[in-house]
Amino acid sequence: MIKRSGILILAMASLLGSLAAQAESAAQVFERFKLASGGARWDQTHSLRSDGTLKTGGLEGHFEALIDLDSGRSSSHYQLGPVEGAEGYDGAVGWNQDPGGEVASLDAPEARRRARSQAWLDARGYWYPQRMAARFGTAESRELEGRRYVVIEATPRDGDPLALWFDTATGLLARTVQRMERDVSTTVFEDYRDVDGLRLPFRMTSDRADFSGHTDPRARNEIRLSEVVRNVAVSDADFARPEATATARIVNPDGITRVPFDLASNHIYVDGLVDGQKARFLVDTGGVNLLTPAAAKKFGLEGAGKLAARGVGEDSVDLALARAREVRVGDAVLDKPVFYVVELGSLAAVEGVEADGLVGYEMFSRFGVTIDYAMRELSLATAQKFVAPPAAHAIAFEFADRIPIIDATLDGMAVRLSVDTGSRVSLTLHSPFVREHDLVSRYAAAAEAITGWGVGGPTRTRPARFGTLRIGDLEIGGVAGDLFCGDKGAFSSADQSGNIGGGLLRRFTVAFDYASRRMYLAPNATFSAADAFDRSGLFLLADGEALKVADVAAASAAAGAGLRPDDRILAIDSVQVASRTLEQWRQLLRETAAGTKLAVRFERAGEPLQATLVLADRVPSISPAHR
Repeated sequence: MIKRSGILILAMASLLGSLAAQAESAAQVFERFKLASGGARWDQTHSLRSDGTLKTGGLEGHFEALIDLDSGRSSSHYQLGPVEGAEGYDGAVGWNQDPGGEVASLDAPEARRRARSQAWLDARGYWYPQRMAARFGTAESRELEGRRYVVIEATPRDGDPLALWFDTATGLLARTVQRMERDVSTTVFEDYRDVDGLRLPFRMTSDRADFSGHTDPRARNEIRLSEVVRNVAVSDADFARPEATATARIVNPDGITRVPFDLASNHIYVDGLVDGQKARFLVDTGGVNLLTPAAAKKFGLEGAGKLAARGVGEDSVDLALARAREVRVGDAVLDKPVFYVVELGSLAAVEGVEADGLVGYEMFSRFGVTIDYAMRELSLATAQKFVAPPAAHAIAFEFADRIPIIDATLDGMAVRLSVDTGSRVSLTLHSPFVREHDLVSRYAAAAEAITGWGVGGPTRTRPARFGTLRIGDLEIGGVAGDLFCGDKGAFSSADQSGNIGGGLLRRFTVAFDYASRRMYLAPNATFSAADAFDRSGLFLLADGEALKVADVAAASAAAGAGLRPDDRILAIDSVQVASRTLEQWRQLLRETAAGTKLAVRFERAGEPLQATLVLADRVPSISPAHR
């Protein structure tokens, strides 16, 4: 009886707490917060400058920030170990200065929305709607770790929604929660102190969790303030995008350098130098200057910190930062570059090509870049010497986290696509877009299988044949791509519809002018050819003188032949595997006609075996959407 009464009392207390929260309007909650943190003193507060320390990923250094409360403009600067960087919002667009000194204006719609929501918080728009208006949900009572909160969802005008958590005991803002591109960001405000009549948090901790709730301690940011000054003078220059501090040049009088490249699995590989030592790089518009730990050691560079790196795979990997004296590709030189030191895992086996790392945004942002896929030539030019390819179509793009984003249409559907030379596939559609349009059914997508590999491991997608992709006034038919249906990795983002990779870009001479936000596409001789797609169902890795089976697609030719993951293929059609490259074998398995029988000699757990592989189409020659 006593036990039942206790349960009844707890249930009634919970119900009363919930009713009390619901009876209190959002305006009343905000007013209580204002009274608890300074009241009318906020009406005479127009700017805040703060100084302190930032800790993240095993690194610690100085942090300073400036906020214009009247407009929501902001700027901050940090120093962490061997690097420094900055970010800000100028009232219209957010900007970011990365550790290498490059500066990007983040002008894609999703980047603008996130910047607008942060500006609303900085401007205290919940108290001053004349600065920035918002819509509010109903105040709700919640309990977390023994503490009670009133939670209000707010959607700032032109911004993304976020949840505000107020501590019922103090009335102060305790945390904000906001869904980001691939995860949920939670910032906790603690250690409130008095500052010239205001009560302000002196400790802010930010964590990111995936949609299952898992957090990665390597991604935690902690700011501890030592001083906050009220009503400092501000000017437009305080919030304007700064100039890049990195220096770059073409060390020949022509202002242009032309570098031959190898194309493997639709990836571009070039030779270069790091501090005068030979290096091999993959060229990736979606990437940054990156070295593997082994390469960093080879070049005598020591990484600092232990942060988290994420890519197309589901897993996060360790990331450190290292600064070199220079990196060179042809006659193009970047001085004092910062390299992200990241383990690329099985990438060498996936590609069949050894590489020391990547060059990406830093090169693309400082030079006009032209990729002639037909001639296998990469050109880098100064702004004064850059010229678009003849007969090229100009396509405008925007930036979201330093990657170009274009607008296009796919079979009548409006799509926003990232442009990524680091992807092997022609077109990968993101899972939110796939689900929204029921594309698995529309395109009669094949069974899920490994179709790519990157930072964070393999990517499993469902292959499909699309109809017509229209980019500007270009119509591209016969595109074979894939549908991502998972919830982790870069392709789970709802911010873009999909990602264009080298499989499609190789139909063109492609040029990028990052300063003007223009991509140029000049069709080459392969423009009208439909994409060939693997007919074996195998995802193969280089493994010495053999090919290791990493995956076998369900209901594929390989499955019918009885091949399994971890089998080691030694010969195909009586040809020793070692006599050809991985890329040549992949080409054979996608371009040889369906119905062709190939004898396969392989070993399983050391036992020699044979099978007959009867190649079969995994995607149709014509899109089901166009039949």
